[in-house]
Amino acid sequence: MAPSPPRLRWLDRYLTGWILAAMAGGIALGRWVPEFTATVGRWMVPGTPVPLAVGLGLILMMYPPLARVRYEELGRVFRAPRLVLLSLAQNWVVGPLLMFVLAILFLRSEPALLIGLVLIGSARCIAMVLVWNELAGGDREYAAGLVAFNSLFQVVFYGAYIYLFVTILLPYAGVPALSVPVSWTLVVLSVVIFLGVPFAAGVLTRAAYRARRDLPHYDRTVAPRLAPLALAALLYTIVVMFAFQSTAFVTLPGDVARVAAPLVLYFAIMFSVSFYLSWKAGAGYARTAALSLTAASNNFELAITVAVAVFGIASLEALAATVGPLVEVPVLLGLVRLSTYLGRRYFPEFRRPTAPPTTPAAPDPD
Repeated sequence: MAPSPPRLRWLDRYLTGWILAAMAGGIALGRWVPEFTATVGRWMVPGTPVPLAVGLGLILMMYPPLARVRYEELGRVFRAPRLVLLSLAQNWVVGPLLMFVLAILFLRSEPALLIGLVLIGSARCIAMVLVWNELAGGDREYAAGLVAFNSLFQVVFYGAYIYLFVTILLPYAGVPALSVPVSWTLVVLSVVIFLGVPFAAGVLTRAAYRARRDLPHYDRTVAPRLAPLALAALLYTIVVMFAFQSTAFVTLPGDVARVAAPLVLYFAIMFSVSFYLSWKAGAGYARTAALSLTAASNNFELAITVAVAVFGIASLEALAATVGPLVEVPVLLGLVRLSTYLGRRYFPEFRRPTAPPTTPAAPDPD
């Protein structure tokens, strides 16, 4: 049975408006209250150049969806090996290559922006996709499993991918090679802080109710009440990030637009191809939504961290990385709505009752 869709109907319905308001508010805050960014920027997430205000928002944003994952059912992910392999191929072969090609097509004459886009393409999503999956009514356990795979692969391969694309492959496209020293420690810290902390909190919360033999009450009442925290943290994070980049967005609109164009194409292509392939593979709606949204998302926290650490917070590389989540939010919200539309049209089970199942659902065909 597909997991119940989010019950924040009023907030979900007007989320686009809230996001636009958060963007505008962040720009206004950064432009007219410069003391805000100066003060907030003094405190950083330990071991990274990410402002603490942004880091706390990201952690709070991840906790509610991770607290709703039925960890005892994660084994179902491995009972659909074809879908797991499809997800890995989309995330670690198709996605990085597609972003690399789009970066060259759109930004060949702007190597700094191009490199920022490559940093994004090689960082697979481990965070915000859980929010998009929740809004689309995707399979929480399957999404959590895919996020776990991406986390592991990211720690092992992210630095190698950056070296491959930026140092080895760029000269073949007529762009001078550049050595980008990606710190393995920085990658690990990013994964541990922005995924590990909320993941541990989610596991412990669910374990506490399981120990009291009160999981039905938790799934039915407690977990849904945590959902507003994720969306509130999302809006807060958007405000803070726009405040930090307000000057760039006002003074460099052309650069922002040049980065935004390939990003929009990337999101649309990755989602569409993944949704179609998953549907053709016989997956139900919940898993199709989870796989497609995971493939279409990226770990912008890691890309921004690496860009700031290597090139500096005022660099064009950091600007390109920061444009990523600011484009992703409205585009992925649109893809969430497209996903639910396709679910109603092509998946008979999409209209099933929304009450959480009391027993594990049968796995999709693999």
